[in-house]
Amino acid sequence: MARYQETTQTDTLHLPPAITSRGVAATELRPWGAFTVLEEGRGYKIKRIEVKPGHRLSLQMHHHRSEHWIVVSGTARVTCGELEVLLSNNESTYVPQCTSHRLENPGVIPLVLIEVQNGEYLGEDDIIRYQDDYARTKD
Repeated sequence: MARYQETTQTDTLHLPPAITSRGVAATELRPWGAFTVLEEGRGYKIKRIEVKPGHRLSLQMHHHRSEHWIVVSGTARVTCGELEVLLSNNESTYVPQCTSHRLENPGVIPLVLIEVQNGEYLGEDDIIRYQDDYARTKD
């Protein structure tokens, strides 16, 4: 009878608290698609966002954060203030804090993008909705 010895080796990299990521969330489903928090730390959050074909997020604004959007696949129609642009993979845009904006997928395949949020407060409740296809605006 063969015998074996189980060994485990743990190499741990200890990072200072300022750059250690915090509580990465599971994927959250929304009527327009889904998002996954990939990493979060003090002053930033990185998400993977997927928007279903023909769907769009609410026209919204954030008091406490700005956002950078990088398209991974699909086509994004971005409204930022008075400007509207189409973006394809490997193209990006910046949404300044306190600016109305909307993201939509006018294409036939899922839109996938990476969002980098920067700000002092990054909670999901920092959303002022002006218009929403899914009746999530406050009266």
